[in-house]
Amino acid sequence: MQAAAMDPAEEPPSILWGLDPVFSAFARLFVRDILQMTESIQVPGIYFYNFHPIYKVDVLGTVVYKRERDDFFCYGVDDGTGVINCLCWKSKLLKEEEDPNKWTKHSDADFGGFNPVAELRKLREAQQRRCRLDIGELIRVRGPVKTSRQQREIMASTFYKVDDPVMAVQIAWMMEVPQLYRQFYDKRFELNAAGNSAESSLSKATNIIKDFLKQREVTKFRPYDVQDLLQPLISSQLQTQSAEQEAVAGPSGCQRLCQLLKEVLQVLQNEGVVYRKVKSQDEVYTVTTQDKDLLIAVKDVIREDSKREKYAEKGCHVLHILSAVRQRYSLNLSKAALELVLKTLECDSDIVSTSDSHYVAF
Repeated sequence: MQAAAMDPAEEPPSILWGLDPVFSAFARLFVRDILQMTESIQVPGIYFYNFHPIYKVDVLGTVVYKRERDDFFCYGVDDGTGVINCLCWKSKLLKEEEDPNKWTKHSDADFGGFNPVAELRKLREAQQRRCRLDIGELIRVRGPVKTSRQQREIMASTFYKVDDPVMAVQIAWMMEVPQLYRQFYDKRFELNAAGNSAESSLSKATNIIKDFLKQREVTKFRPYDVQDLLQPLISSQLQTQSAEQEAVAGPSGCQRLCQLLKEVLQVLQNEGVVYRKVKSQDEVYTVTTQDKDLLIAVKDVIREDSKREKYAEKGCHVLHILSAVRQRYSLNLSKAALELVLKTLECDSDIVSTSDSHYVAF
């Protein structure tokens, strides 16, 4: 599959790539996305997914075809989204000629009951079993991505057969990878060397509002209650533009302030810090952890439902809790806000988590 080329003007400068933590990691991407990544114009062998620079990946999938040469294995790995060719070089141990006589020269008695030669033979056999896979077996491959003969492939630095009789490894993988996408890969990598980017201003503005809500222990507020807190940021931007003699054309200070506040409120809602209990023309925001009635409602749902036979063993799943609280308290409660409430209740020892997503009451 041939990926589309990236506009050189949009590509992040290579000097900034190291600031992205994804660049230093083995990215656990779906094969479909590995095949569609765009290659860097600046440095061949570096690829971009959502502006994240990537050169090495981590893949778990089923072998759907195989070839063996003197120096390497070639496995086709299918993870359910696509198939990618993985070039897996043989170790020196695997390439050595088998000499049946060399394993029988010494007995265990010669080494006091421990025969290192026999142990080396067992190690070699175990390695061969791990590296020689058949079609239908599960394999994990890590290594840099290359393009050879206009086809994307992985040059494996590590590969091995995965024993997964009850599919525990595959299920854990399928649960973890989508979370990595949501938390990291799907968030576009943007950095500005000057440090005056819109993202930087948004981050500063968000922290200002968070600090105000925490210090004053605010329970509810309207946008105009906190708008003046962001005025110094807008004034500073206007002064910087004036000092640099930039063009005056553009949104006014008031328009910028309103837009910045709107973006900050959206960030706070996405993080669950605030939510709107009732959506109406009167734009009222409730601070999640300061809403005592919400904390009581969540605690009551967990206490009541964890007594039911269905939830007695493992506890209530977070999505069940969210559905129940929405019906009982507020239809507009977000999952992020609920998770913040659950964390608060757990810190107060009102509830306890039995897994990443299940809770029971004390």
